[in-house]
Amino acid sequence: MTDPGHLFTRTLSDVVGREALTERLSEEFVFADLGADAVRSLLTFDDLNDLLATCSPEPPRLRLHRDGSPVPADRYTEAATSSRSARRVVRPEALYRELREGASLVLDSVDRMHPPVGAAADDLMRLVRERAQANLYLIWGGSRGFDTHWDDHDTVIVQVEGTKHWQVHGPGSRPYPMKNDVDHAHTPPRDADGELHLVWEGVLRPGQVIHVPRGWWHTVTGTGGVSMHLTFGFTRATGVEWADALVRRLFEEEVFRRDLPRFADPDVRRKHQRALAARMAELAEELDLDGFLAERDARFPRRTSFSLPWPVEEGTPPAHARVEFVPILPPPLSHDGERVAVTVGGRRYRFPAVVGPVLEALAEHRELTVAELAERAGAEVQRAAEVVSALSRHHLVVVR
Repeated sequence: MTDPGHLFTRTLSDVVGREALTERLSEEFVFADLGADAVRSLLTFDDLNDLLATCSPEPPRLRLHRDGSPVPADRYTEAATSSRSARRVVRPEALYRELREGASLVLDSVDRMHPPVGAAADDLMRLVRERAQANLYLIWGGSRGFDTHWDDHDTVIVQVEGTKHWQVHGPGSRPYPMKNDVDHAHTPPRDADGELHLVWEGVLRPGQVIHVPRGWWHTVTGTGGVSMHLTFGFTRATGVEWADALVRRLFEEEVFRRDLPRFADPDVRRKHQRALAARMAELAEELDLDGFLAERDARFPRRTSFSLPWPVEEGTPPAHARVEFVPILPPPLSHDGERVAVTVGGRRYRFPAVVGPVLEALAEHRELTVAELAERAGAEVQRAAEVVSALSRHHLVVVR
């Protein structure tokens, strides 16, 4: 059975090739059959039942859709009080009724509730170097939860139970549409006879995976039985993000902080505009794409996790304790004499140089026992345990 932590970087990459998941990603449709065993550990109905019972997700995180429209939440939830706060809780019998009648269940951010899905989402983030989220879609029968539509983010769909019919139509009349865009009136692609264009059509079965790029229209319907799939969505950096980073730098420039000469002579206004444009062009040349992407990676968030009791207690974890690196992307290390520095989640951490080999081993292997970490870092076990204890206090590792 596939380790969810390598679902994309290893399993999927082995099937379709690394190039398809990097250079061609967001540009082309991708289909791969990984086999049911490869996804069985991601999510089962037992897992879903436990999530619904223990996490008690409520609208809008959990919601129902039928035939392209949302099902009113009061049809399957009821008011409740938790810690003196009003909330909505799902009524099991009402949820079952709506699902029997053809509603589609959507559960957002399953990666934050179920570790195997979280591990797969982290693996996808390491591949595409962008933030990713996994949503669950569950339906019975031959109905559809949504009309023909496009998504404002790239998606990787993983079928985990049952089957679902997909039609992928391709990009519509507006290439690369965005969530915050000026035009949402674009239309799907059609052939000369007026019918919806088809790039791919098929029935997804457990273990099969497709990648649908941002802005590509698609139609999804049930096949008569049950279907449960996970959609891993991510939004890649665009020129808009680069320009936004450039604008943030303008606050450091005196010429941009000055008032615009509204009431001055036209020549003065034109001179001021030329000064603004010239300085902006200089800054745009300085903010190269490699530097922008490196800064973006340095701000990449880490998944929230906890490592009690080790960050609080005075002792050190034993040699058999498992140590997991918290940063999702492996951060580069910089050495400065007797210190080593690493930037994670936009924060810069500086440690004694002896910590460097431990950080390098963790970045490469991600999860090791204290003893294995000591061996790979060329350190004594007790010394490695002390370093792990210090790193756990900064939420850079978790100890199991």
